[in-house]
Amino acid sequence: MIDGLPYKHIGAVKPGGSVCVCDHASNFVPEDVPLGIPASLLDTHIAVDIGTAGVVGRMARRHGIPAHMAQVSRLVIDLHREEDHPHVVPTESDGHLIPGNIGADAEARLDTYHRPYHDALAKWLDAARPELIISLHSFTPKLESGGEQRPWQVGLLYNEDDRAARHAIRLFGEEGLNVGDNEPYSGKQLNATMNRHAEAHGRPYCAIEIRNDLISNRADQSRWAAMVADVCGRVALALD
Repeated sequence: MIDGLPYKHIGAVKPGGSVCVCDHASNFVPEDVPLGIPASLLDTHIAVDIGTAGVVGRMARRHGIPAHMAQVSRLVIDLHREEDHPHVVPTESDGHLIPGNIGADAEARLDTYHRPYHDALAKWLDAARPELIISLHSFTPKLESGGEQRPWQVGLLYNEDDRAARHAIRLFGEEGLNVGDNEPYSGKQLNATMNRHAEAHGRPYCAIEIRNDLISNRADQSRWAAMVADVCGRVALALD
């Protein structure tokens, strides 16, 4: 982690513009957190939202959408869960046991990673006064533990506030994409960061899930960064 912080910022905030949040951007595991899993699993979707760091970095550097990005793996602490969520320190993910997390000191990890991440995000958003928050995630085409193939190329998640999502669903659809409406997960259940930092403050947001096989290389990450920036720019205009 840079400077020991569980987050980093890319790009300068311009008050009143759009910003991006990426809770699962990193697969980094600190040396003092023994997960007890094969190193190969750190390159899979259980440890990191594959491709999101590349997309978000390009959105910040090329499209002027500054980003707040995680610098610690979701297997260490899931920053996209409430503090009291039973899986905030996951002991299993998609059929893989995480033995090092069984009996782990969750309170210590909350203090070290989760609370600093969200405290910094709150201050960053207060300073940004954003017209739109983009929350970017990726999802695997099919879970190892079972279930159907996921056909959506992109999904929009929301809980109570669907103002921005409705516009984004339409605009991504106009790009010829198969768009999930609260798919592959429902924002009614999995929306912790946006519930806390967007809905609780009346801030419009787009919680976007991109299928990770579509953003696995630099060229595709660049293409999706441009498309997300364009669609969300038009969403922001529609909300004015």
